[in-house]
Amino acid sequence: MRCRLITRGFILGAMVHIVDEEIDFDAPLDVVWKFLSDPAHGTAHKGRRNDQRRAVGERVVELSSEQQMDGAFTRISNRITLYPPLGYAVEYLEDPLAGPKAFTFYTPKGTKTAVNVVGEYVAKGRTSDGVTLLVRQMLHKSYEEDNAALRDFSR
Repeated sequence: MRCRLITRGFILGAMVHIVDEEIDFDAPLDVVWKFLSDPAHGTAHKGRRNDQRRAVGERVVELSSEQQMDGAFTRISNRITLYPPLGYAVEYLEDPLAGPKAFTFYTPKGTKTAVNVVGEYVAKGRTSDGVTLLVRQMLHKSYEEDNAALRDFSR
């Protein structure tokens, strides 16, 4: 996974602009979207508990759970706006990353789908290097879990 990082100062902490690109899911775009809307998607992510999903609108959902971060369970809450087949926007509502926004977009590549993430992230009490490390770990783990689950889902 390759990331281009642009770091900016932010009055209340360190804001980091991250562009994560040049990774592929091992499934075509239509399968990726079927997987994202299937209940199996939520079970792909390990280290989470107490998952809740609430529809806020036709294409908007709020997801919350407790996830392991830095060795402890932390409450996470996100608002996700879906723009099929292009991608989805994420607003981080409650967690160490509360406030930032990111967009994941997909590009069809035959039997694969390119995955790109662009976002501005901040984490309370962390330097820009700490924010970068946290986000890169989060994105990498999410990608690995989704890609493995997608391979099983598409069989």
